[in-house]
Amino acid sequence: MIDLKDLRTDPDRYRRAAAGKRIDVDIDRLLALDAELRHAMTRHQDVTAEKNRIGKQIGQLAGQLKKATGDEKATLEQQMRELQQRPGELKQEEQTLAERVAGVQRDRDELLLRVPMVPDAHVPDGASEDDNVELRRWSPDWFDPGKPFKASKGFDALSHMQLGDKLGLFDTERGVKMAGTRSYVLTREGMLLHQAVLRLAFDTMIHEHGFTPVSVPVLVRDEMMYGTGFFPGERENTYEIRESERGGGHDLYLTGTGEVGLMGFHKDEILSADELPRRYTTLSPCFRREAGAAGRDTAGLYRIHQFDKVEQVVICEADAEVSTQWHQRMVGYVEALLRKLELPHRVLQICTGDMGAAKVDQVDIESWMPSRGEAGPDGRAAGAWGETHSASKLHDYQCRRLNLRYKDAASGRNVYCHSLNNTVIASPRILIPILELYQHEDGSVTIPEALRPMLNGQERIG
Repeated sequence: MIDLKDLRTDPDRYRRAAAGKRIDVDIDRLLALDAELRHAMTRHQDVTAEKNRIGKQIGQLAGQLKKATGDEKATLEQQMRELQQRPGELKQEEQTLAERVAGVQRDRDELLLRVPMVPDAHVPDGASEDDNVELRRWSPDWFDPGKPFKASKGFDALSHMQLGDKLGLFDTERGVKMAGTRSYVLTREGMLLHQAVLRLAFDTMIHEHGFTPVSVPVLVRDEMMYGTGFFPGERENTYEIRESERGGGHDLYLTGTGEVGLMGFHKDEILSADELPRRYTTLSPCFRREAGAAGRDTAGLYRIHQFDKVEQVVICEADAEVSTQWHQRMVGYVEALLRKLELPHRVLQICTGDMGAAKVDQVDIESWMPSRGEAGPDGRAAGAWGETHSASKLHDYQCRRLNLRYKDAASGRNVYCHSLNNTVIASPRILIPILELYQHEDGSVTIPEALRPMLNGQERIG
């Protein structure tokens, strides 16, 4: 949620932000509702104050009447009759104003939730992922994504699906039988490789970078989804458990990222400045409906409904420079992990139209996947980059919604924290480049050296 005071002061900044992010929100309507709400709230306070004042006056008159006689008593009785009529009139007006305040506030807040954060000045303007800007890329000596797969490896690539079938690493047919499209079952070394890469990522964040490991619920209340900015915009991609229809107190939602639980952990808390930054990492199952992706990536492990992810979250002081430093650090952690796995990857600066409402800045990392991209004349895919990581800087957007603050040491005021998040690893998607890039002509696959300690020293599959 954005700072409403800042919006009132400089609404044009938010008009430009909404236009740049291609978000349709009526800022003028929001400001009009906000003005109407403040006027109604002021009038409601005035009416309540008047009602209380008259109550006191009636009490004073009642005391005077006990002692009054003659003409004085008659005058006081007349004043009492007039005053006694007003509380009823004021009560009705108070009720009408309360209903008006509730209705206008609901409409205002609904619009306010859709107003995007203003992106950093360096974020390029653009309409879609086609306008994202490559910052840098890295490849191991033994593979060049700028050339055909065969030029680097000496043979034509099998897709991860073909390798998985040949080596018995996963079973999509039985997965679909049990759970429908975009479902799968990891088997044998497929499951072991999945667990190994997650463990490598989790251990790296804890032991090399000092993050605190935390488990998180993956079934949460809607206030956590609103608090982290996934509602209202991402509701269609979220699985809903309608407990209220079965007599439960509230509906629940399956989270699409451990970020929701890590941020919700401190909802409505005031941290002390010396407790910052808070650095958390979690390993959790994630669920996404993939609404709007009909017909896209329906085969394989790229776009699926359920996966596991190691997530990193940082909660820091409200300082733009500090947030930027953490953003760069968090991206660096992932780049180092991908280099450890020797996976070719590139870092992208995300443009305004592709970054979403909540974000001030976003950097994605894509890994090279030989089975993606357009098919050539021989029917084989040319290979393409596929997103494997996304790092977001949100300033106080989530913390304002979650009412997560810290006590500033200098001013003594309670200030909304800043938050950042980034994927450390998501699997089984990351298995696509691992299997396809480490394959051999006979269909066997070398296990990356960094993963072998988690696999009892095993060096090869098949």
